[in-house]
Amino acid sequence: MDDTFVVGIVSVAVLGGSAQWLGWRLKLPSILLLLIFGMLAGPDGVGLIPTEAMFGDLLLPLVAIAVAILLFEGGLTLHLPELGDQLRVVGRLVTLGAAITWGFSALAAHYVLGLSWPLAILIGSILTVTGPTVVIPLLRQIRPTGPGGAVLKWEGILIDPIGAVLAVLVFEALVDGAVASAFGGIGKTLVFGSLFGLLPAFLLVICLERYWIPDHLHSASALALALLGYALANGFQHESGLLAVTVMGVALANQDRVDITHITEFKENLQILIISALFVVLAAGVEWSALAELINLRFALFLAILVLLVRPLAVSLCTLDGRLKGSDRLFVAAMAPRGVVAAAVTAVFALRLEEEGFAGAEQLVPIMFLVIAGSVAIYGLIGRPLALRLGLAERNPNGFLIIGAHPFARGLAKALQGAGLPIFVVDTNPGLVRLASEGGLPAYHGSVLSDQASQDLDLPVIGNLLALTANDEVNALSARHYLHLFGRQNLFQLAPGRGLQGDSSKLAPGLRARVLGSASLTYEELQRRYASGHRFISERWTGEVGVGAWAREHGEEAIPLIVVRPSGAVTVGSPGQALDIRAGDTVVAMTAKPDS
Repeated sequence: MDDTFVVGIVSVAVLGGSAQWLGWRLKLPSILLLLIFGMLAGPDGVGLIPTEAMFGDLLLPLVAIAVAILLFEGGLTLHLPELGDQLRVVGRLVTLGAAITWGFSALAAHYVLGLSWPLAILIGSILTVTGPTVVIPLLRQIRPTGPGGAVLKWEGILIDPIGAVLAVLVFEALVDGAVASAFGGIGKTLVFGSLFGLLPAFLLVICLERYWIPDHLHSASALALALLGYALANGFQHESGLLAVTVMGVALANQDRVDITHITEFKENLQILIISALFVVLAAGVEWSALAELINLRFALFLAILVLLVRPLAVSLCTLDGRLKGSDRLFVAAMAPRGVVAAAVTAVFALRLEEEGFAGAEQLVPIMFLVIAGSVAIYGLIGRPLALRLGLAERNPNGFLIIGAHPFARGLAKALQGAGLPIFVVDTNPGLVRLASEGGLPAYHGSVLSDQASQDLDLPVIGNLLALTANDEVNALSARHYLHLFGRQNLFQLAPGRGLQGDSSKLAPGLRARVLGSASLTYEELQRRYASGHRFISERWTGEVGVGAWAREHGEEAIPLIVVRPSGAVTVGSPGQALDIRAGDTVVAMTAKPDS
């Protein structure tokens, strides 16, 4: 096997993973780091990823298939109830908004960048695409409240196939001069894209419903059917496959005959891998000299027009009916980063146009690369500050979602509330929920695992979960349900009861959340302590540094559980994470001396 290929693939994996981790650690858009790492590793950099030598003619087909998988995964996340009455807004954004973006982007490309009209019209059509590969990671970082986030997610996923098909039709009209057939292709795209999206979805549901596919093959079968629909749709109408995989994903997400949660989880993991690889590989193929020629005031003006004029104008005209309130409207207008679909489509067209002899076609790829890098940098840097300014995001989501409303759970919730932390209590027992509400605790009656709860619970200030029920399995399932929202490091549950320790009913470690406090702090132990008069307290500590000094003050039986720094940062005690108590901290603990 050629060492160049092996080194290249390993470099893609290592650089992709490193960029994702650094982005998380530094709270920067990971896509920006992926682009930088890819450029540095390409032929014009250190040469670890020679894209032409590694992939040759296979690069663009592989990119196309990867984009199809991303759109399928994106479609699986589109649940109609989350949009509420914003469906019309999304519909206008992907139609009227796309037309406005296309027209004004083409004008700017011609008059500012100096592209010929054919190339300006083509790149304007490609710039209609935003895409989930950039929008969803930014939304995950910002965590906006209200309908604006849902509108952006839906727009980003739906506009990808629409924009890609539009670009293909424009390209065919430019190259072949067949304008009438290009417009006719729109109808064919809708028909074949919908048909080969719905048929595989229906087939998969039937197979799962009748248990014709074993559980361990569900994800593989779903992916195979999605790619089959993609290939069939493309066979009948070029690029309608992207619409097909999106339709299939949306259809599966909104049916209620079979559970597809495990399929969605697999696709989410695959998404991170594909996004990392795509951006690194595509960035590696960009020529530095071509980029250097475009970095000037004219391009800066072009990017400013896209960000400050085209996007706000499109959103303003698409939201005139007032369904989207002012702050959400402004947030949506300030978020339109371009992603991998735009890069992939541009790469394909640039190569074809160069073969056809179009002057200036070699500029398309570096222009799009700089638009992607510039838009991700701008929107990534202003997104969260703007959301905070508009009141659509929390600066420090340090609150607690508490599963269980029995007496000691309410006592802990009250102590956390006293420490200045937002809390929300959930229980299926209406009597316990009523007592929690009467005690001044925000409470919700229902199963935290239900679809209805996912729609009803708005948790912008919540960043941690405490599963405090008597059932170890319910605690573990509740934590897993919120894994993607809070992150594994912020999920806690009670230690399993003594009857479950060491026997066949004990859950596997990978299924459980982190243990709250210690392994001895079970539901039964907390019940016993609470019945004997122990209570939860929250107090500001002014003594010496260290848990030992705090314990000497409060007695050996006192158990510090949570420390809140003056900055609002929260640390939850758990095996492997000892608490560090300092002067000025607020300590939430269970103690036999509640009045101390």
